Amino acid sequence: MNELIGKLFYNIPVIQKISGVLIDGNRYKLLISGLGVTLQVTFVSAALGLVLGLIVAFLKLGDNAKGWRRIPYIISSSYVDIIRGTPSVVQLLIFYHVIFAGAKNMSTVIIAVIAFAVNSSAYVAEIFRGGILAVDKGQTEAGISLGLSHGSTMRYIIIPQALKNSFPALANEIIVLMKETAIVGYVALQDLTKAGDYIISRTYNGLIPLLAVALIYFIMIKILTKLFNYIEGRLRRGDIR
Repeated sequence: MNELIGKLFYNIPVIQKISGVLIDGNRYKLLISGLGVTLQVTFVSAALGLVLGLIVAFLKLGDNAKGWRRIPYIISSSYVDIIRGTPSVVQLLIFYHVIFAGAKNMSTVIIAVIAFAVNSSAYVAEIFRGGILAVDKGQTEAGISLGLSHGSTMRYIIIPQALKNSFPALANEIIVLMKETAIVGYVALQDLTKAGDYIISRTYNGLIPLLAVALIYFIMIKILTKLFNYIEGRLRRGDIR
């Protein structure tokens, strides 16, 4: 009975077409391998971008500084303007063909991670800066009045609140970053999208591979969205609305 159902199921034209494109020749394994590259580049870049973005955000908070103390603000502001003002694909190509052109032993994955981390950090910096500025100044005054130093006040009072305020925007940045990694094929890195292109070149069928790639992206982003919504709910649990 099960064999009969299996044969009938396989004889459906759509199933035969999908099998011929993805199953034959184990081409589905290319999508799995590409997904691994996409996830690796996304999450490592996001982690590095968060750290670098936080540093840049602090430097940009010195906009009221005078004299030489204003130099870090000028540098960080120029950095954010340049990164946000140029396409991510151009930045990726610059890192690959110019900055690391002579690094023959460097993995393409590492180059892509650095490029996307730099790109993401500019947006993360503005998100963090907005979150910090959104914290009421009275919080800083309260920390100082309790005998905390400016650094301790920032660490234990301001930053935790700023992170909670910034979390929705940070979550959205990670989701956007995952979709932006689809351009790594420009530097000969076989991610999920590039794997789909390879399957198209071998099967001359564009619909099924592209639908498979789109479905995988959709599922991954849906999982991330659910996860971020859960974390945000936990962070907001103590808020009084």
